[in-house]
Parts: sequence; C-alpha cells; structure tokens
Amino acid sequence: MPRPSRDESIDDIIGIAVSKVMASIIPAIQGQIASMAAGEIEKGVVLRNGRKPRRVPSRPSRSRPRGEEITKWAADKRARRVPNFVIELTGGLDTKKKIVARYGENAAFEKGKPAPKPK
Repeated sequence: MPRPSRDESIDDIIGIAVSKVMASIIPAIQGQIASMAAGEIEKGVVLRNGRKPRRVPSRPSRSRPRGEEITKWAADKRARRVPNFVIELTGGLDTKKKIVARYGENAAFEKGKPAPKPK
C-alpha cells in the first residue's frame, strides 16, 4: 500500500480504507440476504399451498425412549443422571462424583443385583 501524501487528512485516509473494505464485503452481505429472503419466500409458498413445511432433524436423537426403565448403569464419562435404583444400592450416594470416589470409574450397577465392591 503506498504511503499517503502529507496533504491528505486522516479522515480521507480512513474514508478510502473503509470504502475498500465495504467494496469487498457488500457482495457477501447481498448474497446472504438473498438466500435468507429466498428461504422466507419458499416458506410462504409452502404455507399458502396448504402443506406444512417439513422439519428435518439436525441429528438423530441418542436418548433412550421415554417410559423405558433403566436396568443397567455405569459411572462412566458419559453418565449424567444417577438412577434411583443406584442411589438405593449405594446407600444414598446421589451424584456420579460420589459414586466414582467410592466404587471407581466405570463401576457397573444392575437392578436386582448387589452393588459392586467399593474400591
């Protein structure tokens, strides 16, 4: 970039720099606005035709189906909620941290069986 001459003001220099940046950014902004507008128009057309827009899930659900009872549980890194039967087996330990401290990581608990031996 050439050095500005001494008789150019700071306002002129900043104005020129901003103009160059805006010239390179404006096409990208226009493209983004056009794609957003096209999506909104398509939604309107679908709704006017009497059809509901189709929802596409972003990713498959990995959670277990509701109503299904948990019979096995391991205190691993993915474990979240401690099931009630594990709390009963451990004598009231209700957090994964407490269970790992007492039984070790990856301790497996099964409903109807005794708790594993503490470490």
